[in-house]
Amino acid sequence: MRCRQFHNQPPGSPLDRWLGTLWAAVREETGGALDVEVCPRNAGIAGGDPEALAMLRAGEVEFYTAMGGLLGGVAPVAEIQSVPFAFTGQAHVFAAMDGALGDHLRAELAARGLHALPRACLENGFRHVTTSGRPVRSADDVAGLRIRTPAARIFVDFFESLGARPTVVNLDRLHEALATDLVEAQENPLLMVEVNRLDEVQRRVSLTAHMWSGFNLLANLERWRALPAGVRDVVERRAAEVAARQRAETDEANRGLVAGLARRGMAVDEPDRGSFRRRLGGFYARWRRELGARAWGLLEAHAGVLA
Repeated sequence: MRCRQFHNQPPGSPLDRWLGTLWAAVREETGGALDVEVCPRNAGIAGGDPEALAMLRAGEVEFYTAMGGLLGGVAPVAEIQSVPFAFTGQAHVFAAMDGALGDHLRAELAARGLHALPRACLENGFRHVTTSGRPVRSADDVAGLRIRTPAARIFVDFFESLGARPTVVNLDRLHEALATDLVEAQENPLLMVEVNRLDEVQRRVSLTAHMWSGFNLLANLERWRALPAGVRDVVERRAAEVAARQRAETDEANRGLVAGLARRGMAVDEPDRGSFRRRLGGFYARWRRELGARAWGLLEAHAGVLA
């Protein structure tokens, strides 16, 4: 069976390479019974991630990677992956995502026609703010900031809660939006700054670590169930193996890029993260109601009380 795997990163990027590793291993072990073509930048489709997700749901593409925030329009609870300041490090994140919280998210996605492969959420990393020049050293510095966000309600609400002026721009248009001054700032893990060449259009990075994001490895549920059970077993086992290696490499790369981006001329600020969290009482109350007591309780079992 021939299938396609969409993702939103450039050709040759670490995510592209690791997905290639995964599907090459599956192809070999299944003797070609499952042959998946990896399509960087979502094969160049005009609508970016929202269109790619629609194609996945319709069965027009079989596999896709997306962060939880982008899945909120399908399964609202998926936005819980992006709750600000919920996690302190990679081990903390994946104890939740490979555990009961992740199981809950997978069940909610399955009820809406998507299969999230277990223990196969790939690392993206903790997100930091970059700007064209304005330093961000505390929450006060975000007031009025014209910042790009992905098409996820929790991102928009977070930055509006801090007094910023968020604008939704798909990742495939982000470099252009920054270059033309549609927005003056954006937020992403440092590896995304590098692979999307954002250091060409941004001059400062503030290590806010305000949210975590990962690449959930998803399949159209109907297409997934059509695969032979033995092939599905191979995919899930291989995906978990690749995810473990990808997580370690990506975490190391994100850490190294603090110094790497500084060497390329970006100024690095260490902000007062507490100043951000102290302004989020109302935000946390809203999102606890939005996401539901069960999901919030599973999150707080790892994060502690968020208030």
